[in-house]
Amino acid sequence: MQDFQPFLAPAKINLFLHITGQREDGYHLLQTVFRLLDFYDTIYLKPTQTNTIKRVNDVEGVPEAQDLCVRAAKLLQQHTQSKLGVEILIEKKIPMGGGLGGGSSDAATVLLALNQLWQLDLSRVELLSLGLKLGADVPFFIFGYNAWAEGVGEQLQKIILNEAYYVVLNPNVNVSTAQIFANKQLTKNAIPKTMSDFSGMTNSVSGNLAPVFTNQLEKIVCNDYPAVLACINWLKQFGDARMSGSGASVFLEVASAKIANDICNQKPKGIQGFVAKGLSQHPLLDYCN
Repeated sequence: MQDFQPFLAPAKINLFLHITGQREDGYHLLQTVFRLLDFYDTIYLKPTQTNTIKRVNDVEGVPEAQDLCVRAAKLLQQHTQSKLGVEILIEKKIPMGGGLGGGSSDAATVLLALNQLWQLDLSRVELLSLGLKLGADVPFFIFGYNAWAEGVGEQLQKIILNEAYYVVLNPNVNVSTAQIFANKQLTKNAIPKTMSDFSGMTNSVSGNLAPVFTNQLEKIVCNDYPAVLACINWLKQFGDARMSGSGASVFLEVASAKIANDICNQKPKGIQGFVAKGLSQHPLLDYCN
């Protein structure tokens, strides 16, 4: 680990997710609120004077060539024609395939950190554009604040959210996002809402998210993955439990760490889970202008 520098990559949840349409290229148009959590992967980076980019540890189920961290570094290198390289070591805590944005967050952290380490001085606007080439969720993590998101998730507005804690449970299933979006029962014509609608209807302190703001993918995922349904049903005994993104993770918003820990400590056997506090900004927010 000598000469490696650690950088945090936070998880996210979707407080709701509406599908408002579909573009001709197949991408779905959506509305959502992304919330950052203080639950992190850690990306260790060691800049080198060669132009080689390599991952130095194995990540289960993710070949190096497909790793978003490696792809992010290569994209940044190509975009800036940098002659520098980097060695990447990834410490995963965020469950993969859980709708918590781990891979996208890791990629964003690589872009933000290398912008500093390679002294590239790219603007946030440039990094947002690069991030979108890697995935629809990557720009949110570069944006750096909790966000009201539209388009494919790249049209972002800062939103102020109340302090809250979350119980996050992850059933041991991997949900195929492509399969869920391809489901013929998925409605894609939700009436667009506004950010002020959300802010006006949501009482975050009591853990009550407005019932008109739901996750439209949740019902379809629960039909296909009974383990997700079981998790939501168990968590619902304590409040308004929801699924994040396309699953499989589900969450409950509560007012205190004590409440969150008390609930999490009762979770069913065989279910992964953690408690996290909502963040107001990304830990690497100041890494670009």
